[in-house]
Amino acid sequence: MLNYLKSKSKKFQAVAAAVTLGLASFSGFAAEPIKIGLVAALSGQSAKSGEAITRGLSIAIDEINENGGVLGRPLELIRRDDESNPSKGLLAARELIQKEKVAALFGGLDTPVSLAIVPLVNSLKVPFVGAWAAGTPITRNGAKDNYVFRVSAVDELVDEALVKYGIKHYDMKKPGMILINNPWGESNEVGFKKALEKRDMAYTGIERIEASDLDVVPQLTRLKNQGTDVLLMVANVAPSAQVVKSLDRMGWDVPILSHWGPAGGRFGELAGANASKVHFVQTYTFTDENSAKGEKVWQALKKKYPEIKTIADVTPAVGISNAYDAMHLTALAIAKAGSTKGQKVRDAFYQIDNYEGLIKTYQFPFTKDEHDALGPDDYVFTHFVDHKIVPIKH
Repeated sequence: MLNYLKSKSKKFQAVAAAVTLGLASFSGFAAEPIKIGLVAALSGQSAKSGEAITRGLSIAIDEINENGGVLGRPLELIRRDDESNPSKGLLAARELIQKEKVAALFGGLDTPVSLAIVPLVNSLKVPFVGAWAAGTPITRNGAKDNYVFRVSAVDELVDEALVKYGIKHYDMKKPGMILINNPWGESNEVGFKKALEKRDMAYTGIERIEASDLDVVPQLTRLKNQGTDVLLMVANVAPSAQVVKSLDRMGWDVPILSHWGPAGGRFGELAGANASKVHFVQTYTFTDENSAKGEKVWQALKKKYPEIKTIADVTPAVGISNAYDAMHLTALAIAKAGSTKGQKVRDAFYQIDNYEGLIKTYQFPFTKDEHDALGPDDYVFTHFVDHKIVPIKH
């Protein structure tokens, strides 16, 4: 078994807003490292999502490198901050692919950023692995030659799960939608309508919110006046928090079922005392009773990141878990390909037969027709309790 010294990090380059990890020499490896790219939100309201993905990738890379790397070469993570901006994300992805020559590229929280990157990776034939963004068209992008894979939730499947949850636990009959005004919101509008039409259930209305909104009382008032009995919400941290605070100002106590946007940052802090009323989807949570794999990753996290003391310090765990499993699956694909060439690696994703991951044991997770490794059976409903994301007990 080959060993290597953990790579040192370059200093943050403030002007370029770019972060590069692991550019030092790798002792014990004679060959050049295989570069793995990450384009994610490393600053701003959603910075915790980028941090979580980084941690998941890093723990997986440490494990892989400690066991000899891939093709006899160490893996090296290189990050770039997309600032939740599609144009910046596209530029960062192009630089990582064309200049840094990454063998695979990982994406972050924001669906609009990932959608901007999809045509680029399909054109340049570089595997792009989603570790968070759930927009249905990211993987189901219509490309004849599709290089996009995902270990994360999928909007259309999440929307189905949210509707089923609302009916089961709240006897939902008149749902109303409050959606972020961007492609992610549009993706979920399609998914919600499909799930409701399947049940011959009408919705009371669809309201849009902006990331910069500080008051959404007008939108919520319209939904309330239309008789809404459950809110179906899709937005990231800041606008989701504004929904909760606007409901408080209105004095409207209505169930809120949400996609996982609130998990991407400081929602518990920003939303206030009623943050716990929002029930949202996750793919994984660390608990006081982890599985054997979960406990192994949990201990590795605490060792590598001393600031992690309790479960609250790994919020959001979904970014860690998705990225951890996605990195191991990507390493398996590169190993099966016997090469870092994009097309060979892409085709090797279809050859992965079994991997005992953190979220689940994967059995043939990818096919030519299915590039999403997780489905609705892999979702768990959670909420914030004392700034911790915990499973809901009914």
